[in-house]
Amino acid sequence: MEQDIPLREIAQALYSINRHAKTAPEPQHLYYLKKETINRLLKENRARKVGLHFSNHPKFSNQHSTLLIKVDNYFFHIPPSKEDFKSLEHLGALDENYRNPQSKMSLSQAKRVVYRYIDWKPEKKIPKKQKKYSSAYFTPSSLGKMEWPPRRSHRN
Repeated sequence: MEQDIPLREIAQALYSINRHAKTAPEPQHLYYLKKETINRLLKENRARKVGLHFSNHPKFSNQHSTLLIKVDNYFFHIPPSKEDFKSLEHLGALDENYRNPQSKMSLSQAKRVVYRYIDWKPEKKIPKKQKKYSSAYFTPSSLGKMEWPPRRSHRN
C-alpha cells in the first residue's frame, strides 16, 4: 500500500474515475477501482463513513440507500454493508445543491495514481484474431479469377 501518495491526489483521482464511470459504455473496471481504493482508504483511516443516503437511481422501482464516504474534501457513494445500516445515521435524500470541488485530472493520470495506490497490475490482453467474414448467402465466384492476359496454347 502506497502511503506516500497525498490524500488530495487520491481523492482527485477518485473524482475523475467516478465522473468517467458514469458515462462509460463499460464502467465495471472504473467502479472496481473506486470501490477498491475507498476500501483501502477506510482501512487506513484516511477516509471516513459519513452516513447513508437514499439513491437517486432506484433499483427495480425500489428505493435503496448508498453509503456516503468522505475522502479529503470529496464525497463518494458506494454500496453499504449490513453493518453500515446498523451503525450509521440515515441522512435522507441526496442534497443536489452540494457539488464536489472541480478537478482537472485526466482519466489516464487518475488511473495511474489509483493503480499505484492499490498496487494493481493490469492483465496482459491477448489480442483476438480477426474472424474472416462469411455469409450463408454468399457463394464465392470463380469469375474474376482468370489470369490476364490469358495463356495461349502453343501449337506448331
